[in-house]
Amino acid sequence: MASTELKGFILTRHWRDAPDGTDIEYWLASEQRPRKLLLRAQTSVAFVAARHRDAVQAQLATLPGLQLRELALRTFGQEPVLGVYARQFRQLGRLARALQPLQIPLYEADVRPHDRYLMERFITAGVVVEGGQRDGDTIVDGRLRPAPGYRPQVSVVSLDIETSATEALYSIALDGTRPRTVLMLGDPPDASTEPPDFTLVYCASRREMLERLNAWFVAHDPDVVIGWNVVQFDLRVLQKAADACGVPLLPGRGRKPIAWRTHPGQQGYLFAPMPGRVVVDGIEALRAAMWSFPSFSLESVAQALLGEGKDIGDAYDKMAEIERRYQQDKPALAAYNIRDCALVLRIFEKAALLPFVLERAQATGLQADHFGGSIAAFSHHYLPRMHRLGYVAPNVGEIAAKAYPGGYVMDSRPGFYDAVVVLDYKSLYPSIIRTFLVDPVGLVEGMQAEDASGLVHGPQGTRFSRERHGLPEIVTGLWHARDAAKREGNAALAQAIKLLMNAFAGVLGASECRFFNPRLVSAITLRGHEIMKRTRDFVERRGYRAIYGDTDSIFVWLQRPHGNGEAHAVAAGLVQDINAWWTRALREEQGLENFLEIEFDTHYAKFFMPTIRGSDVGSKKRYAGLSVDAQGREEMVFRGLEMARSDWTPLARQFQEGLLSRIFRGEPYRGFVADYAQALLAGAKDELLVYRKRLRHRLDAYQVNVPPQVRAARLADEHNLRMGRPPQYQQGGWIRYVMTRGGPEPLALRQSGIDYAHYLDKQLQPIADAILHPMGDSFAALTSAQRRLF
Repeated sequence: MASTELKGFILTRHWRDAPDGTDIEYWLASEQRPRKLLLRAQTSVAFVAARHRDAVQAQLATLPGLQLRELALRTFGQEPVLGVYARQFRQLGRLARALQPLQIPLYEADVRPHDRYLMERFITAGVVVEGGQRDGDTIVDGRLRPAPGYRPQVSVVSLDIETSATEALYSIALDGTRPRTVLMLGDPPDASTEPPDFTLVYCASRREMLERLNAWFVAHDPDVVIGWNVVQFDLRVLQKAADACGVPLLPGRGRKPIAWRTHPGQQGYLFAPMPGRVVVDGIEALRAAMWSFPSFSLESVAQALLGEGKDIGDAYDKMAEIERRYQQDKPALAAYNIRDCALVLRIFEKAALLPFVLERAQATGLQADHFGGSIAAFSHHYLPRMHRLGYVAPNVGEIAAKAYPGGYVMDSRPGFYDAVVVLDYKSLYPSIIRTFLVDPVGLVEGMQAEDASGLVHGPQGTRFSRERHGLPEIVTGLWHARDAAKREGNAALAQAIKLLMNAFAGVLGASECRFFNPRLVSAITLRGHEIMKRTRDFVERRGYRAIYGDTDSIFVWLQRPHGNGEAHAVAAGLVQDINAWWTRALREEQGLENFLEIEFDTHYAKFFMPTIRGSDVGSKKRYAGLSVDAQGREEMVFRGLEMARSDWTPLARQFQEGLLSRIFRGEPYRGFVADYAQALLAGAKDELLVYRKRLRHRLDAYQVNVPPQVRAARLADEHNLRMGRPPQYQQGGWIRYVMTRGGPEPLALRQSGIDYAHYLDKQLQPIADAILHPMGDSFAALTSAQRRLF
């Protein structure tokens, strides 16, 4: 064995208890080839209040290897604590359960060894490994320090399978490495075919397919496995097939199996930890990066991002075609299979998903394929800083869950406006944390201080220490890192950091978080209310009018039409003045440095704020406008209106966009409304009448209230059963249907004539009247001739 030093990026992490202690395993993507880092005989730690020493020592006789040590730490309740050091991590869990009947809490006993090792060294993903001994590709007992700027070149494979309707495995496609490969069940065709642009390997049995798959992973050794619903479907079906064949599925590095886990709060949802390889599902990655699509099916996303797709029919036509190709044209099935892999690769490239996933791991400290995880990311950053401030973390549930104020939403002033500018506070909640020193330890220190004169005073009587805190420093570090990422053109890192910072305030308001405290999160949200109200007062003192505000944005009506350049200049002046005013006000009021920063967001040459349907009260979070940028480029913007909501048909969205576009641009609209209604009744809009709705429960759960989508789904499944096919909708899902004279009918099974009156009254009229009412007009008046037709 020889000593070694290298840079690496943590792909996966794992721990296991051994006789001499807990072993921690990290797989790294390195400058050379993948390396496994093994840290042997690590000690685990938790904490207990010192007054419970005797009760804990009474348990030690049954738990050999545990030790108590004096520490200069205390709880949030100011109780001194002892460190409980364990040879095996699982001993801490056993001790926690033994103390539970005595109502003695064991603090931080749930922090896993591989996470604690990293967080206490301020390591997220990039590392430098120093020293240690090398045993092949394994480094034993090296020392780690952070390497925040290191990013590896990772190898990627896109995996996809094809199956029968009953999930019998037919083929496995692997793309991203050369040669592109499809493993196909069955014998090759007798007739020769054109050679495909991939290697097609025929396998006599599913057992052989799976053994070849295991061998493929050894030979090609990818760092990252990507796919579409790859864990919940592809890997799950592969594991099911392997179990049925009696052959192990070994896709992990070192020919390791998948360490399957289920989600504790989501029945049926699976995790597939794969030693040494990151598994990234395209759907989850897109959602984590804040992409939004009406449907996250591979076909829909590929069409939206790439302008092409994979569709070969509806759900049953598709399965029938797959079955036909498997029976009659296996090369065609293989081509279809590998195309899915290629589409996933291209979506990842187009949306820059892999850089985002890696940068997210670097920003959060979580494993790269751990999506969600805001609470875990907060703990990763906060716990080591809290320890250095002399505290241990509380346990989840110490403070009972209760409601707290959310973001400020200003009452809107409905109507049509010329010249509206939107000003937006940059990362408002993180900037509140920085400016007003909002912090869990800071709150504890401030509330127990005898002299309140030097503290930062917050809403609801909260007080925060000016000197002892950790969260403002964390946010400041992330803020600077985000600015640096922007300067360097690293959009993926900038986006990952922005999402992490903005999640921190929400974490403090999550009852599942160990730092949950309604007073703490209210000190952020109520300060946001104050900031928005004072900003509204400021712009109105300048002679403008605030017509709406939402959490961190304020919509300012300039009171008269402005040219585009003039409106942009007014907005720039307001931004400069508001920021300067905050700097003075905060220094004078509490001696605080100002990190609040308002920015100019949008100029709407025309703007519409509707009323709540059936009233004169202005709506919230719903508006439309014609925005104009500094170069004079126009764009129609819709927020929360029918065209942006999935429960309205394409007919409604197209009509709303067309009507508002004409009004905003000063074009005649009455003829458009009448002609659109006429075209609907004449059948010229039939392709726009499809509802697409989600069944959120089992089909048999709808008993008293049976909405249209459920009626349509029941008709569809009755038809499936008559055709000898399995039902589609018993467990929920998405259904496409139209409203007919016979009621809601599935799109593919429509037998009755379309109920045009329904679409006229339920889709077009509500939209039209919301827009036309402020103008003294109505849908009925403009379509009276058409209404006489029925």
